[in-house]
Amino acid sequence: MTSTAPTSYRDQQAWRDLQQFLPSRLRLTDATAPEEEFWNWRGHRVHLDRYRNPEAKAKVVLHHGVGTNGRQMSLVLGAPLAKRGFETVALDNLGYGLTKVRPGATPSYDDWVDLVVDFLAFEQSRDDRPIVLYGLSAGGMLTYHVAAKAPRGTLAGIVGMTFLDQRDQRVRDETAHDKLTSRVGVPFFHLLARTPGARLKYPMTLASKMSALANDPAALKVMLKDRTSAGNWVSVRFLDRYGSYTPAVEPENFDACPVLLTQPAEDRWTPLHLSRPFLSRITEVPVDIVMLEGAGHYPLEEPGLQQMQDTIADFVTRHTT
Repeated sequence: MTSTAPTSYRDQQAWRDLQQFLPSRLRLTDATAPEEEFWNWRGHRVHLDRYRNPEAKAKVVLHHGVGTNGRQMSLVLGAPLAKRGFETVALDNLGYGLTKVRPGATPSYDDWVDLVVDFLAFEQSRDDRPIVLYGLSAGGMLTYHVAAKAPRGTLAGIVGMTFLDQRDQRVRDETAHDKLTSRVGVPFFHLLARTPGARLKYPMTLASKMSALANDPAALKVMLKDRTSAGNWVSVRFLDRYGSYTPAVEPENFDACPVLLTQPAEDRWTPLHLSRPFLSRITEVPVDIVMLEGAGHYPLEEPGLQQMQDTIADFVTRHTT
């Protein structure tokens, strides 16, 4: 993220340009946009989009992937769920969106997991309402990593748009930019991460198949220009740990909460067959899969968007009442 990045989404044009590709019912104005706040974590200033509702019986915490940010989560899910009576809050994790990383720090994927675990504890210190955690793209697997590490009872459920175990070579091969990156680049980053080169930044557009982020070419162009989302550069340390992170509990022993996969049917980056191997190993809790008709990886299309919002609202209600 560049030093000239705004401190508020009120002053950012990228998300306003992107929402023109969404159905009109989902477009936000300054009056309907979420409240913005910052949460201090280990010297970092973490940006939050929040739709506050003290009367809500449940909260939904939203997490982006490696090509999106919190405001893009508010657009497709945070605002629609808030209209249904839930409190929602979308995080910008370290290095993404409008979060300010502590000077001199080089966050890893482990920090992403720890940040969300601690944020959930922070939310629970304020009130005892049940929480469901949603993650889009790489954020889907993050919801599992968080649920596996957080104290028992932290989450009432997790929802992912995909559950990708990057330790699986098949997953790496199909989600990386190309085979050379998955077979040679990943081991190279692993070695480089153990040197001062760990701080070096690398564009996510070259590390991953970012060209498949959105199925609408014009929307994709908007996202790729945005250095707070798809146009971001991340550290070698982050890439190494993202590709090799080991969960606190492997799926065979996972019993923390129910799991829902909302899989875009027209996803050209992370199709269903990449999530099935991991999800099939979870047998101690219910695992549901719902296909989103016509939707791409970052879902802009109907009826998939409506199906996603309906399905997640039903899941949250079912597991928090």
